[in-house]
Amino acid sequence: METDSLLFSFFLIFSGAALLSTVALFFRQPLLVAYIVIGVILGPFGLELISDASLLSDIAEFGIIFLLFLLGLDMQPSKLFATLKNTFLITLASSMFFILLGYSTGILFAFSQTESLVIGFAMIFSSTIIGIKLLPTTVLHQKHMGELMVGILLLQDFIAIFILAFLDSGNIEQANALRVLLAFPVLLVIAYLSTKFILIKLIDKFDHYKEYIFLLAIGWCLGLAELATIMGLSAEIGAFVAGVSLAISPVAMFIAYSLKPLRDFFLILFFFSLGAQFNVSLLSDIIAPALLLATLALSLKPIVFHYLLRRFSEKNRLAWDAGLRLGQISEFSLLIAFVAAQSGIIGEAASMVIQCAAIITFLVSSYVVVFFCPTPIAISSRLRKD
Repeated sequence: METDSLLFSFFLIFSGAALLSTVALFFRQPLLVAYIVIGVILGPFGLELISDASLLSDIAEFGIIFLLFLLGLDMQPSKLFATLKNTFLITLASSMFFILLGYSTGILFAFSQTESLVIGFAMIFSSTIIGIKLLPTTVLHQKHMGELMVGILLLQDFIAIFILAFLDSGNIEQANALRVLLAFPVLLVIAYLSTKFILIKLIDKFDHYKEYIFLLAIGWCLGLAELATIMGLSAEIGAFVAGVSLAISPVAMFIAYSLKPLRDFFLILFFFSLGAQFNVSLLSDIIAPALLLATLALSLKPIVFHYLLRRFSEKNRLAWDAGLRLGQISEFSLLIAFVAAQSGIIGEAASMVIQCAAIITFLVSSYVVVFFCPTPIAISSRLRKD
């Protein structure tokens, strides 16, 4: 791809995304839906204005790496364990239920056992974007709700990290579990020692040079991502470990704040590339399983989370509120579909089923939360809380 055509591609992607994002905001939809839709419109299965999305897809993978690096930066061990302790059993029980539900749906529509298992994995996760960003922060009732949901979503993120490690091996049924189990602790030790004896000392000495800290963080993130790849793990795992190792650093907040625009730039490209790879001609073949998955997620997730939260002594109103906010498929499900398809574990149709179901749940769940839960953008003035 030539420089001028790459420039033209970026112009189309970001101008189109800005236009559709404006429409999405008017209709109170998550912005990532706009990024995926512009990919479908401009990509090789749409208007073909961007016929070769392979380079953009490669570039977009940096968005995933930075996303997991920032996720790790937010996970300070002391705070993390306290938050997760109260939600471990809820997350474990719900995850097992939704894996079985997704797997059964895949088998019902004649997908292979491996593809059905990946569909089951994709059903585990709820959207952080809808769950957290639409949560009021100034209401006391919602502060406990926020802690509860952060715990569940963080545990789901942990599950996603380990699923990605096995998916990236290229064969989920014969993944080299021993290699992963041996390589991961070695990576943790290398990260810990490097951070303690090198990075922290450099940060303490030069912390007043913000540009240097920014470059050091990017270098550390990409360096550990590459090391993880050499060790047979995924780049995403390496980036996550790099983030966790810096979470106790006094400049962790600065690094996270500085990298978010860079992460968002690459994530727009990532979601665009997902949309660009969406083969519209197969839509008639996958719409039935996608609709069923979406319906099951939208109807059963609120009920399951309500039941589990009530079992753990939460109030009925809070349990329903949390259940509705967690009642969709996640952006992490799109990531799992992408990695599994890239690794050759699942076919194009199975990947599209996950993507289509996720998009449907984003759209519907956003309206459910805005209409029935307290949010800063609620339709009802009674429910509108900052």
